[in-house]
Amino acid sequence: MSAVEGTVETVRGPVALSDLGPMLAHEHVVTSSVEFAKFYPELSWGGDRSEVVEDVVSRLQEIRDRGITSILDCTAYFHGRDMDFVREVNERVDIHLIMSTGIYTYDYLPYHVQFRKPTSVADDILTRMFLRDLTVGIGDSGVRAQSIKVATDTEGFTENNVRILRAAARASAETGAPITAHTHPADRQAQQLLDILADEGADLGTVVVAHSGDTDDLDYLRALMDRGAVMGDDRFGLYLPGTPSEEARMDVLATLCAEGYADRIVLSHDALLFCDWMEPGVVISDTWVPTRVSDVIVPGLRARGVSQKQLDSLLVSTPASLFAGVAS
Repeated sequence: MSAVEGTVETVRGPVALSDLGPMLAHEHVVTSSVEFAKFYPELSWGGDRSEVVEDVVSRLQEIRDRGITSILDCTAYFHGRDMDFVREVNERVDIHLIMSTGIYTYDYLPYHVQFRKPTSVADDILTRMFLRDLTVGIGDSGVRAQSIKVATDTEGFTENNVRILRAAARASAETGAPITAHTHPADRQAQQLLDILADEGADLGTVVVAHSGDTDDLDYLRALMDRGAVMGDDRFGLYLPGTPSEEARMDVLATLCAEGYADRIVLSHDALLFCDWMEPGVVISDTWVPTRVSDVIVPGLRARGVSQKQLDSLLVSTPASLFAGVAS
């Protein structure tokens, strides 16, 4: 991909796309259920909130110390966005945080969405919510989202799910914002997903088909990239049952890079630096840490013959290019 120009909005203000540097393209700084945290803070934070802040600051600094200078935070509405928390930690770590709009649900919709049936995609409250975050800002934070996060999983393309995807695509078409779409690769969802998004005018060149590293089906992966979409190899460290091992994922990446696809792939972990979905202190996997790409995957790819130019595509130029349409 060619160099991109313009600036993208981050938590700390506008940053030139050329200055974003190495980026993790799918992470979550904080996932905190709003009502839970408000009414049961000791159960949500697991103690003093300030201790959680300190821990997340420390983890972000570890990422920055590896030379990663930007993160796309894919935490959407219904996923636990906490802009006060994000701003607080970003004041203490010199890293560019790019925020998302969208909604994180596979099918269920909250009542204020479910009962407001749209007369058109443009009129959908979801479309209006996404556009507000992108053009005005997320709540009263003053931070404009620059990306849209949606999700399709084993429930498939239900009526509600398609409604969400169409709203995201319409908002993307109007603003140029990229879309990151959680998928379940075992169900081979990429082509139908891309059909729906394209039907509403989304630029498939800025659509990341997330969690694609959960399959080693090279034909499936080539097909989604051949349509112009981006492969999100973004679960390093989290290897769910039935998905490829870390070694197999690196083998797939090396093969695709050798075939010329390095400019259609982004890397990340999908890590939760703090999440109140589980008891505080629970460790899902010792390998699921947001420094895994820097410490293990990049050296592993180099050992497989992936060049520095290709690594720069995976971590620098391809992630930055996602924001070319929304850049000012």
